[in-house]
Amino acid sequence: MTDDGPGLIRAAGGVAWRPGPNGVEVCLVHRPRYGDWSLPKGKLDAGEHPMRAAVREVAEEADVRAVPQVRLPTVRYRSEGRPKRVDYWSMRAAVPGGFQPDTEVDEIAWLDVDAAVRRVSYPHDAEVLAAFAALPPVTGTVLLVRHAHAGKRGTWSGPDTGRPLDAEGRAQAQALAALVALVRPVRLLSASARRCVQTLDPAAARLDLPIEVAGELDEPRPGQQADECALAGAALLTALAAAGDPVAVCSQGKLIPGMLERLTGRSDDLTTPKGGGWLLAFTGDRLHAADRL
Repeated sequence: MTDDGPGLIRAAGGVAWRPGPNGVEVCLVHRPRYGDWSLPKGKLDAGEHPMRAAVREVAEEADVRAVPQVRLPTVRYRSEGRPKRVDYWSMRAAVPGGFQPDTEVDEIAWLDVDAAVRRVSYPHDAEVLAAFAALPPVTGTVLLVRHAHAGKRGTWSGPDTGRPLDAEGRAQAQALAALVALVRPVRLLSASARRCVQTLDPAAARLDLPIEVAGELDEPRPGQQADECALAGAALLTALAAAGDPVAVCSQGKLIPGMLERLTGRSDDLTTPKGGGWLLAFTGDRLHAADRL
C-alpha cells in the first residue's frame, strides 16, 4: 500500500450497477491505450470533490449517469512512479446513455459481479468489486448536511433562528448544491432555522424543488430533552429512507451526532463541520453505511 504524500495523484470512480435478467450487473470499461478492463475512473479536477469526480468519470467513460449510494474501499498504488489514490462509490445507474467508442474507452461491458471479477485486469479492481458484492441491497439514501457557516451567535442581535448565512456560508451552500444534485433527491427537508433553509436554497434552485421545513430536524430548545429530539430526528430519517427515493436533509450541529448515534449504534466522533455532511444508505429501516462527505 502506498501512503498519501507529495506528488499524490487523486482519482475517483465507481461501481455502476443496474438490475439484470439474472441479478445485478456492473459496468466495466476497456481502454485501448492500456489494453485493459477496469472500473471507470479518472483524475480529479482542481478543487473537485472526489464523489463529484467519481460520478463525472463514470458518465464520461461509460456514458452512464449514476447516483452514488455507498463509499467503497479506497485503492492506493503507484502510477508512473507516483503515489495514486482512487476513491470509489457504489452507484445506481439512473440514466444509461448511448455509448460511443473513442480513443480513451472503446468498449463497455455489463456483467454479473463474478464475471466482472474474472474480467478486470487488476487485483485492486477485483477487491473493490468484492466489497461491492458484500453490500446489502440499498433501498433508500439520505444526504444529511449541517447548515453552512453563519457567523457567531454572539454577534447576532436577533433570535438565533433568524441568523443568516454569512459570505463564507453562502459559498459553502453553493458548493453543497453540486453534491446534493449528485444523489438526485426528490425531496429537500430543512430544520426551521433560517441558516438551514438558506443552506439548501442553491440546491432547491438547481433542482427546482421546494424546501420542506421539518421541526424534527431542529436542535433541542430550552426545556426539550436532547435524547428525545435525537430519537425523533432519527425516526424521520428512517421514514424518509423507507419511502425509497433519495432525499437531502439539512439539520444542526447539536442534533446530528445524536441522530447518527441512534442510527449507527456508534459512539465515536460523529460531529459534522458546518457545510459538511454524510451520505446515509439504508436497507429497509436499517442504516448500514454512513459515509462522511
